Amino acid sequence: MEVVILAGGLGTRLRSVLDGMPKCMAPVAGKPFLWYLLENLRRFDVERVILSVGYLRELIEEWIAAYAAEYPFEFCFAVEGQPLGTGGGIRLAASMARGPEVVVLNGDTWFDVDLERLFEFRRSSAKPIAVALKPMRDFDRYGTVEMAPDGTISAFHEKRPCADGLINGGVYAIDCASGIFDGLSGSFSFETGVLEPQCAAGRLCGLVQHGYFIDIGIPEDYARAGAAPELLRHPDTLSGIVRALEGVDTLLLDRDGVINRLRPGDYVKSISEFEWIPGAREALAEAASKFSGIYIVTNQRGVGRGVMTHEALDSVHAWMLQEIVAAGGRVDGIYVCTAVEEDNPCRKPNRGLFDELLAGHPEIMPSRTVMIGDSESDALFARNCGIDFFFAK
Repeated sequence: MEVVILAGGLGTRLRSVLDGMPKCMAPVAGKPFLWYLLENLRRFDVERVILSVGYLRELIEEWIAAYAAEYPFEFCFAVEGQPLGTGGGIRLAASMARGPEVVVLNGDTWFDVDLERLFEFRRSSAKPIAVALKPMRDFDRYGTVEMAPDGTISAFHEKRPCADGLINGGVYAIDCASGIFDGLSGSFSFETGVLEPQCAAGRLCGLVQHGYFIDIGIPEDYARAGAAPELLRHPDTLSGIVRALEGVDTLLLDRDGVINRLRPGDYVKSISEFEWIPGAREALAEAASKFSGIYIVTNQRGVGRGVMTHEALDSVHAWMLQEIVAAGGRVDGIYVCTAVEEDNPCRKPNRGLFDELLAGHPEIMPSRTVMIGDSESDALFARNCGIDFFFAK
């Protein structure tokens, strides 16, 4: 994967607080904002990062030169001799890519997107551009995006007060060999010069992502980033993920490895063997006021193997729920598969438990549902259900 980071903006609205720095170098908890973007890229199979730079580019280049050896990917610079706008900047940087496909990020925006999923989603859609979309509530700073059931983006709407909607999160997977820049040169807006005409031609698709989002382009949001810098790093604990999630109604949780510690080669057969993961109860207390539905979906093959009884499992779960409630949290239901057979439709990663949940709760919207787990099986389960996944360690 090759990643383009747009870092050439003038940062006009932040000049009063940046003191002669480009926006991507704005300090957050002692680190440039760019550092958080690059640290996040470690999660993915990124080969090369192309920085589109212009205004005060020397500061960016000096910092990269000092720290480039710490990263597993190569750096290069696309230098704007004059401001090229978002479209011109992407076009220039993409011309330096080794292949036709790039992922594009804004240097002043953090959006916790599964970039590999976005990359593959664009390929499978056979459309030249995939846009990461963020669900938001009660906003007026962003325009909204309209999407058809098949994932095709059908319209962009101007900024207006909105109670609920999808916004363009500023993260794109692009096939630059598809003609999207044909007839365009010099300075132009990616939004009006590329996205709008491609949308009219039915050539855009959208992938909804629920991770933390913040645009530091105005002083108020820049201050908000500084007040919670831990959210600018991919959260890897249950409490961190719960704090960062936005635009989510329903939370699904694996049990072992997320709520309680795993017992290698064994099962939690009794209350005495149940060991809480530190912070799990507190995270569920925070989740109680944030999500309309919280459900545990768990494989418990120990019952199917005869290592423990259904009664013992029910006893453990009853005690666990009491402890969660005592800590101020709640769980609205536990969905369990005890089958041993891998092809059992209810055994994760098969989606049977999710289908059971939807049958009992038809109000649940997959587009506003996420799964938190600790294994590849959990991740595949989420993908089979068509919902977002977050990995808890």
